[in-house]
Amino acid sequence: MKSKSPAAVHETLLPDLKLVSRGKVRDVYDLGEQLLIVATDRLSAFDHVLPNPIPDKGKVLNQISTFWFERTHSLIPNHVISTEVARFPGFLRPYADVLVGRTTLARKLRMLPVECVARGYLAGSGWKEYREHGTVCGIRLPSGLVESDRLPEPIFTPSTKATSGHDENIPFAEVERLLGPERAAEVASKTLEIYRFASDYARTRGILIADTKLEFGLGARGELVVADEMLTPDSSRFWPLEGYKPGRGQPSFDKQFVRDYLESTGWDKNPPVPALPEAIVEGTRQRYLEIFRILTGGELA
Repeated sequence: MKSKSPAAVHETLLPDLKLVSRGKVRDVYDLGEQLLIVATDRLSAFDHVLPNPIPDKGKVLNQISTFWFERTHSLIPNHVISTEVARFPGFLRPYADVLVGRTTLARKLRMLPVECVARGYLAGSGWKEYREHGTVCGIRLPSGLVESDRLPEPIFTPSTKATSGHDENIPFAEVERLLGPERAAEVASKTLEIYRFASDYARTRGILIADTKLEFGLGARGELVVADEMLTPDSSRFWPLEGYKPGRGQPSFDKQFVRDYLESTGWDKNPPVPALPEAIVEGTRQRYLEIFRILTGGELA
């Protein structure tokens, strides 16, 4: 008999805490000197939050981010203070049932106004631009590449950080204008360093990381800190190494499964957002759980 999925958390209601942000996925509370970041089970696609949450999704995002933050700490500091609810301040204990497994107690940072994307393979909007112009985010690539091809070297393709709507790709010169040349060079270097490190590890687990998006902030001393989430199925394309074949789209362990379903419905990507059938919800949940198991070698806590 098939086990029933756990109840999903669509949004958190923590009345004694100060809610400062309810994003597409995360609810953020201000605790004074620290932030409480709760990964809900909301799912966004094509810049819209879908009506159906995906059970366990927030736990996967939080715990897989924790996995990567721990393994990249020697490369760059991160925002994590603790993800163990038992170590949170005592006034949070009444909310333990909601917070456990999906919450990060984080230090406050001055977040940089740029999304930092590393691409190692030709996919998504990059593949579309390459077909039309021979470039990805304005970066000229060799001719003759096909969909899902591995790039000669990973590339840094920054974008704006949109609070609503779609992020827009920007040239590196705009990053330099926004951050200054030295900081821009640093975030580009760190983005690619993290991507290469994670890609090398993931390949040993039978996974290709086609691309990933990172966010950075500045600490109290002006040091660069990686924050938000890291190398999750929401922020990355994960492909199985087995069966990888350029020249076509690849099966994936991320929300491409949902995007493909929505494309098949003829939805025009404007409200109202269609609800997902139970089979799509459960199929998405299983993909998120599976990539967590493959990459971490463990089960969701």
